[in-house]
Amino acid sequence: MPLTAIALNCSLKKSSDEASSTDAMIAVLKEHLAEQDVELAETIRIADYNVPPGVTSDEGEGDDWPGIREKILNQDILVFGGPIWMGQIGSVAKRVLERMDAFTSETDDQGRMPSFGKVAIAAIVGNEDGAHWSSAQLFQSLNDTGWTIPAGAACYWVGEAMGGTDFKELAKTPDAVNETAQMCAINAAHLAKLLGGDTYPGTKT
Repeated sequence: MPLTAIALNCSLKKSSDEASSTDAMIAVLKEHLAEQDVELAETIRIADYNVPPGVTSDEGEGDDWPGIREKILNQDILVFGGPIWMGQIGSVAKRVLERMDAFTSETDDQGRMPSFGKVAIAAIVGNEDGAHWSSAQLFQSLNDTGWTIPAGAACYWVGEAMGGTDFKELAKTPDAVNETAQMCAINAAHLAKLLGGDTYPGTKT
């Protein structure tokens, strides 16, 4: 059965005519996922939606998170994209992680969160140091909320400190980024196939 993926773009900015470096990094991963017969079905720009703060799956009238939640849980792989701000993952990404905290109390009768059996990888961009710290923040939070992290799951690029070039402005994707994206896609697809055929057993009751 073919695998599918979905991406969350946690840029601080809403969609516009201006290109997004986070989208550019997601596009690199999309290409390499396609080589593994994984279709990236959709990219959701979180800032375009009303995702209020909170730690439940539905914060009431006008909350767009329930629909987004349903979409990400319907796919095999989550590409979690976001920029580095002030040396750490941006606030929009943190809000998404906080909303996923609800998974910890939404377990089935065998103790499995709704994200069990789903794979998550990261797409991180920035102009300062912080890619490793941002991926550490993401992976710990994603693991806490039931996602499975494959080996080599972070694809990132950081520009020169205090520099003015964004990832989207590069004439060519650096070889190291392409190589990392390829391995990230291979490992994510491999793990998703394994979990799709035999997911976590949970606790037997």
